[in-house]
Amino acid sequence: MLDFLNDLLWGKVLIGMLVVLGLTFTIGSRFVQFRYFGRMFKILSPSSFKSDQHGHLSSLQALLLSVAGRVGGGNIAGVAVAITLGGPGAIFWMWVVGLMGMATSYFECTLAQTFKTAESDGTYRGGPAHYIARGLGSRWNWLAGLYSILLLVTFGLGFTALQSYSVATSFEDAFGIPTYYTGIALALIVGLIIFGGVKRIARVSEVLVPVMAGGYLGVALIVLGLNIERIPDVVILIVKSAFGLEPAIGGGIGAAILMGVKRGLFSNEAGLGSAPNAAAIAYVPHPANQGIVQSFSVFIDTLVLCSCTAFIILLSGIYDPATIANQGGVALTQMALADHVGEWGRMFVSVALLLFGFSTILYNYYLGENSIHFFTKDNANVFNGFRVLIICLCCWGAIMDLGTVFAFADVTMGLLALANLFALALLFKTGLRIMKDYDQQLAQGHADPVFDPTSFSDLDLDTTAWELEPEHERLKKQRKASVKASASS
Repeated sequence: MLDFLNDLLWGKVLIGMLVVLGLTFTIGSRFVQFRYFGRMFKILSPSSFKSDQHGHLSSLQALLLSVAGRVGGGNIAGVAVAITLGGPGAIFWMWVVGLMGMATSYFECTLAQTFKTAESDGTYRGGPAHYIARGLGSRWNWLAGLYSILLLVTFGLGFTALQSYSVATSFEDAFGIPTYYTGIALALIVGLIIFGGVKRIARVSEVLVPVMAGGYLGVALIVLGLNIERIPDVVILIVKSAFGLEPAIGGGIGAAILMGVKRGLFSNEAGLGSAPNAAAIAYVPHPANQGIVQSFSVFIDTLVLCSCTAFIILLSGIYDPATIANQGGVALTQMALADHVGEWGRMFVSVALLLFGFSTILYNYYLGENSIHFFTKDNANVFNGFRVLIICLCCWGAIMDLGTVFAFADVTMGLLALANLFALALLFKTGLRIMKDYDQQLAQGHADPVFDPTSFSDLDLDTTAWELEPEHERLKKQRKASVKASASS
């Protein structure tokens, strides 16, 4: 039954919806992910590494927290599976879906920022549950509640246990450490972090994500450097295979498209509604700022890190279309990297998977916490109980066979995506209004657009969440004066 539901949701319904909405968002926004690609890099300025003077989390911290969740086993094992079943052409379609997913992520994360709410400790909360309840009105509260339950069950509980299992088994394979030891150590470290709340999780992600993503990218660049003369041939192979111009592998061009789209969507999570929960925690002067930033996280995940794994495999001596079906997942990536750099490459892949999995556990915890907050607000006892449960799941997941849990979580994640995509379709016009406000300010010569909630009085916004810092408040007043003067003349 679970297999049937998974095949129906992920093999037919969701892939079609994600692709159609991705194209709609891309065309309707006049290719927002390309128009503002250069602005994505503004987050790498020195000032973006610090919280503001009131302790709000920065745009960069929100980005790194979302990258911590997007980047995971799909970047290592998922890409290998895509190549095994769909051939090199699957990578081309993975790139395509990643580029479309950047637009989807822009809109869902812009909406998350728009409808965020302010907390007493200086943080913000937001995500699909908030933009469903506030953006669609009270009659849709049932959908917001259903979304929160599905998010808690899928990411907060199911995927936390699964990531613990992946980390523990990977460590056992690489170093021979029994899984229960890894589970206990993981539970202790996770516990120390999550009891510090989202601010501590963000600070850990701020350190961990650049190390793990940068390390993996660094090794991939070494591989590219060692095989620089063969890179054009691999690119040509990927493109030709995508359009059936190479000998068929698996199901031919159909398999290439299906596997590329499916693995791309699984990896970057654009449209699933998970990343907006992290996007909403940042202080930004305009909602579109965070939408642009979160588009960049899809680019990092799919266009950069997934491509790293693809080139490591396709440039290796072990890649043979005739026998590749006998390999798969992490093992294929390990063998390929070992072929390039020696046996330490196997260990490196295991350590990378460990770091990716650990960061994802922290991210999954926050998603679960955000779901609970939608129902209970500031009930400290409930939050502490959930934290204890997460610690137990880290121990339990490390030693259990979680095949059924994984299949169940896939189904609930599919239902989660359906709820979010339905809401995004209904709120598309609202997202366009926010985008046009940002575009108009740039066209008027305002280098740093600021959001004025009074201009959107018809929306159910938490105005306290849009109390701007002094420098941005001054910009807002200057803009108002400019508009008034223009209208008078």
